[in-house]
Amino acid sequence: MKPVCFFLKFAAKAAAAVVFMAAKGITDPSHGIAMYGDPALPADFQALPYANANAPKGGRIVTGNTGAFDSLNPFVLKGNAPWQLRFFAYESLMGRNRGEPFALYGLLAESIDTAPDRSWVEFTLRKEARFSDGSPVTVDDMIWSYEILGTEGHPRYHGFWKQVDSIQATGPRTVRLTFNTDNRELALIAGLRPILKKAQYADSALTDATLTNFPIGSAPYVVGDFEPGRQVTLRRNPDYWGADLPLRRGTNNYDEIRIDFYGDGEVLFESFKAGEISYAREFNAEKWANQYNFPAAQTGDVVKSEIPHQKPSGITGFVMNTRRAPLDDIRVRDALTHAFNFEYINDTLTGGRQPRISSFYSGSLLSMQPGPAEGRVAEFLTPFADQLPQDTIAGYTLPASDGSTRNRRNMRTAIKLLSEAGWEVVDGKMRNEAGKALALDILLPQNDTQNKAIVDIWRKSLEQLGIDVSVTLVDNAQYTQRTGAFDFDITKERRALSLSPGNEQRLYWGSAAADQTGSRNLAGIKSPAVDAMITTMLTSESQEDFVAATRALDRILTSGRYIIPIWTYSVGRIAHRKEMRYPEELPIYGDGADWMPQFWWWED
Repeated sequence: MKPVCFFLKFAAKAAAAVVFMAAKGITDPSHGIAMYGDPALPADFQALPYANANAPKGGRIVTGNTGAFDSLNPFVLKGNAPWQLRFFAYESLMGRNRGEPFALYGLLAESIDTAPDRSWVEFTLRKEARFSDGSPVTVDDMIWSYEILGTEGHPRYHGFWKQVDSIQATGPRTVRLTFNTDNRELALIAGLRPILKKAQYADSALTDATLTNFPIGSAPYVVGDFEPGRQVTLRRNPDYWGADLPLRRGTNNYDEIRIDFYGDGEVLFESFKAGEISYAREFNAEKWANQYNFPAAQTGDVVKSEIPHQKPSGITGFVMNTRRAPLDDIRVRDALTHAFNFEYINDTLTGGRQPRISSFYSGSLLSMQPGPAEGRVAEFLTPFADQLPQDTIAGYTLPASDGSTRNRRNMRTAIKLLSEAGWEVVDGKMRNEAGKALALDILLPQNDTQNKAIVDIWRKSLEQLGIDVSVTLVDNAQYTQRTGAFDFDITKERRALSLSPGNEQRLYWGSAAADQTGSRNLAGIKSPAVDAMITTMLTSESQEDFVAATRALDRILTSGRYIIPIWTYSVGRIAHRKEMRYPEELPIYGDGADWMPQFWWWED
């Protein structure tokens, strides 16, 4: 099965094949909107190109999560809800086409209109839109949802709401949001906000949710039953209002999706081998090559599928909390990076099968280029030259070892860097001038066996440097609580990045998010240069400026030594029951939470 190449498929559709072309404003209500240019799909499109519009309905699949859950409300900070709920039980005004970098089409909304400069956006609600209890979705629900999520919802929704100057009904089915900042992506972000039912919370608060009081949605699936901490069953709503919408044809085909919870990944994998789980995503190439030869795979009852994609690598690795000394010192972070013997770790754990992430946007048009910054990238970075490491502009590459266990050259560099930062070995321990030992705690979920294996190797190198290292394993609830409160020295980090990065970059790396409880800026980055590059990305109206600003951001983040990257996931790996099928045509984003199992079906 081969992916559809966006750049070839839509080359004939005006400027849609140029991912980063100059933006044009919509002057009349439209069926869709793209970040740059016009949406690729026409107003009369019948289904998404990578959907099987004639896929049969039926069947039951079981998937597995590690850890547990104590909430069924994915929209508040309190509690730990199954991540699948947001994707299958709730929907927004617009929906994404994963065959384009960033384009939306009508879902709850039948049309979208916006100013040429996108200073406002207006949505017209579909007359037929209904919640799962049969009640209509209204303008009041739309306005309330924006307000309540922006003030009482999870902090990830607050940043958008702060950029809304006003929200008002402009007709019986239309709502207009006017923005207070120059940010072209806000119109699209507005279309992706979930819409909840206002009347449900007339006598209670959204944050008061319990396992038996969770939001009513309008999406194809509803929570059928659950056992606290053990399983949640989602059932396809036979009366779902939007089954015939172009965005929904050929999707959400399974009658039932059951989510079982396991203590760790190994137990989950054994359950999959035993046939108790229908599919499993695999992120370790070595395991994929050598451990999927169990009986069901040998007989063909389990099939291994590899799903290619065209998206950036994103960042996966270990993030260092710069809010805490000595990790606020880039020389210490650089030393820890040199002591991380990636080549040996990769060979030991994956057989060297997975290439290393070289930057946050590596593998894409948006990645920083080798050598010194040039052209517009250099122009964007130069005003901040005195605030950035010298190699941000001059050119930075990650340290590489010879693959041996000793990693001698990089270990010598690490010692030199620590010495420059005021640390010396005294009686076998790395100490500062005050005699305090350098001690670090690495926080991980107790079921994260892969990262624990990586840390076990890295820890030995750090201890050779005289650094005291402890590894704290906690359950998922404690892990969420501690990372949300930034109560860690080092922890794992995974941020998937798209071909059309935007406002989410402020949540990941922006100064305003650094001290916000529950923020995704785990590193605590506070950099005027980062903020400026993100602003330029959001306000650029040309291909050149957008790409240059993103490449400049990539340089700043990579050379800042905030995160020690590990391997990239250049292909999605899914092992599944042979009866689970998916279309031959694939989106440019490959596998993802909204592709698998949304576009799959059961076929005996």
